[in-house]
Formats: sequence, C-alpha cells, structure tokens
Amino acid sequence: MMANTSERLPALLPPEPRWPAIVALLSTAALYFSLPERLTAGPNWLLPGIAVVLLIAAVSAHRSGRNQLNRTLGFLSSGVLTLALGWALGTLIAGLPGKRESPTELLRSAVALWISNILVFASWYWRLDAGGPASRDARASHNDGAFLFPQMIMKHNKAWRPGFVDYLFLAFNTSTAFSPTDVPILSGWAKWLMMLQSSISLGTIAILAARAINIL
Repeated sequence: MMANTSERLPALLPPEPRWPAIVALLSTAALYFSLPERLTAGPNWLLPGIAVVLLIAAVSAHRSGRNQLNRTLGFLSSGVLTLALGWALGTLIAGLPGKRESPTELLRSAVALWISNILVFASWYWRLDAGGPASRDARASHNDGAFLFPQMIMKHNKAWRPGFVDYLFLAFNTSTAFSPTDVPILSGWAKWLMMLQSSISLGTIAILAARAINIL
C-alpha cells in the first residue's frame, strides 16, 4: 500500500536557481546609477548601493539556510529599487514642462526607467507568488498561486514550477501590452501590482511620445 502511494507522489524538482533574480536586481541598480543625478534621490549611487548591500546580505542568508531573513532582505532590496524607480519617474515627468533635460538625456532616462520597471516588477512577482521561491522549492509541483500559468493546467506537466524567466515574461507583457496576455491573474495583490506596473509603463511611454511630438 505504501509502495503504491510513493509511486503516485512526484519527486521534488531541483531547487530553483537564484542567479537570474540577482542579475535582474544588479541590472536595475546599474540602470538607476546611469540616470542624471537630478532624477535620483540623493547621489545616484546611494539607493543602488543600499540595494546591492541588501542583496549581498540576502544571498548570504540564503546560503546559510535562513530563509525568513533571506525573504525579508529580498523584500527590502526590491522595495528600495521600487522607491527609486517611482522617484525618478515622478521627477522626470515633473521636469517636462520646463524642458530641464536635453532630448537625448530625456529619451535615455525614459528607456532606462521602462526597462527598470520590467525588472523591478518581475522581481516582485517572483518573490511573492505562492510564498516565494523557497516555498515553491518545497513543493513537488506548482498548482496554486497568484498567476495561472498555462503549464499548471496541463495534465502531462504536473512536475513543473515557474522560474524567474516566467515572471520576467509576465512583467514584459504587462509593460508592453498593458495586460498579462496568456497568464490569468487570481490574486488581489497581483492585480494591484500589475495596475501599478502598467501605470508606470504608460507614464514612461507618454514621455517618449511627448518628446517625439515635440521633435516633429
């Protein structure tokens, strides 16, 4: 009887690699660092520096098995970059009437913020969905979460769970199509986050459109 039960239980998948999320956070910090200092809260190295320090501490906590500390530090690092993104975009929009930036600087900043928006929210979806990566690692398959990925309803693909690239694809679609496309949203917090991401993306695209119209 026990043998039959064990045969029905799928084996746990290998732990999800964390390096894609680390690369995304470091890329976001680098993009913020490249912004003109007028758009940053304090020196342009301050907030990305704080985020990187928190990231290093989070990686250390993960390696030592302190998952709750790792989760908290990950939230803090993503939170710092989210605040930095919001500050920079608000400052950029506020400076449009006065034409404080040159056309080249304005376009470069808007593109950097648009890419940062995708990376920041991909990190949030990855950290929050189904309890985060550590909780997902503890399950044999991913069948419950804030997002209904197509693989979750495929009968032949039960031993599956999303990785960072799945959340990156979701965030990219939200910033380009202003919708999750093939991934229905099941949770209230996810809907709020996606509305916020779409609003930031729309604001950034409006900056690009305003500059294009001005040039024409």
